[in-house]
Amino acid sequence: MEPKSTAELEFVKDGKIAWLIFNRPQVRNAMTWGMYDALERYCKALNDDPDIDVVVLRGSGGEAFVAGTDIKQFTTFDVAQHALDYEHRIDEVINSLETLSKPTIALIEGFCVGGGAAIAMACDFRYCTPELRFGVPIAKTLGNCISIANLSRLIDLVGAARAKEVLMLAKLFKAEEAKLAGLITEVIAAESIEEEVRQVAERLGSLAPLTLRASKEEVRRVLAERRPAAGSEEDLIALCYTSRDFKSAVSAFIDKTPHAWLGE
Repeated sequence: MEPKSTAELEFVKDGKIAWLIFNRPQVRNAMTWGMYDALERYCKALNDDPDIDVVVLRGSGGEAFVAGTDIKQFTTFDVAQHALDYEHRIDEVINSLETLSKPTIALIEGFCVGGGAAIAMACDFRYCTPELRFGVPIAKTLGNCISIANLSRLIDLVGAARAKEVLMLAKLFKAEEAKLAGLITEVIAAESIEEEVRQVAERLGSLAPLTLRASKEEVRRVLAERRPAAGSEEDLIALCYTSRDFKSAVSAFIDKTPHAWLGE
């Protein structure tokens, strides 16, 4: 399922399956603010759409699902509130995906990092190609901090020890390791992953929709009860995003120049 237009996030209806395609392959589908906004709009629109049974999310180009948020957008961050607003906004978007009443599937080819990892973790099922590289390598890229909601999703899937590997060692999981960790539903060859994911979607569409909806929501409520209160991490977000390290790392990433951490 390829994008039919130049839209950065394209919606394609395929029978009773909705495909949401992240479409910036030249930058590994890195997310713009507009793409986050569009994702939230589509989730809300699809929530009660009787013509859609299942939602599949994928990236275009075959190299990446989503390689995080476009780093150039961080150059305007000057004060802590910019960072807090950003993380709160991402939480709203990801929550709209997690609470979508229809089953959701992430079809992952290649890189799935940062914001892409957050999107994939909010889906019900994750199918990947053997080329998967999954992680949140912010400890070696920008030196920022993820929200406590996204951290909770990571811990729910892989446990605290592996979550520390992802965040503190900047580890990128490969496909088979990610499957063993419980992060990935199945690893499928690139040439057949679209067809197999479509078959899974069609199977979901043949099952009792109210049971699927209730089961998904029950799991979500159980997990939500275990999560810390939203905003309890604001001091940590402010600490990282207002640091000299973050400013310097953003510039170095964009300019492709070396960067040394100062811890300040």
